[in-house]
Parts: sequence; structure tokens; C-alpha cells
Amino acid sequence: MAQAHASGADVVTLHALAEEASEAGARRALTQLGLIDGGAGRDIAELRQVLDAWRDARRTLRSALLNWVTRVLVAGLLIGLAAKLKLLGVKLPGL
Repeated sequence: MAQAHASGADVVTLHALAEEASEAGARRALTQLGLIDGGAGRDIAELRQVLDAWRDARRTLRSALLNWVTRVLVAGLLIGLAAKLKLLGVKLPGL
């Protein structure tokens, strides 16, 4: 644009051409993605809801697994401590 302006082209015309070209490019990109129809906004909103639900499920699963692993480790430590103190009447090998 600077080169065209230096050649004597009108700045307003250059801006209009740039705007028109960018709109055409955006329209072409949306068409290639299949998002040019009237329901595209609704489709994007639904995709966002699905993505949010997936993230929530993943976060919940991670939390549940961490909770489960922690409980198993604590239970193992308590059983080991009880055996070491001979509270269970069971002798663990190596203790």
C-alpha cells in the first residue's frame, strides 16, 4: 500500500481495496471450513459446550484418580505401620 501511495494512488481507495480483499479472504476461509451458513454461530456455540464438558470430565477424572491413589497409598502405609507395630498379628516378610 505504501508503494502504491508513493506512486500516486489515493489512500482511501487503497484502504477500500484492502478491506474488500480481507473480507473476501475471510469469506473464502469460512466457506472452506463450512461455517458460512446461518447456523454456524450455533454450531460454534455447541462445539464450545462439548469442549467445556470434555475439559470438566477430564478434570473430574484426574481428581478422582488422584484421590484414589492417595487413599491406596495411605491405606498401604497404615497397614505397613500396623504390621510393623505387630497390631495385626501378621508378620510381613522383611519386617
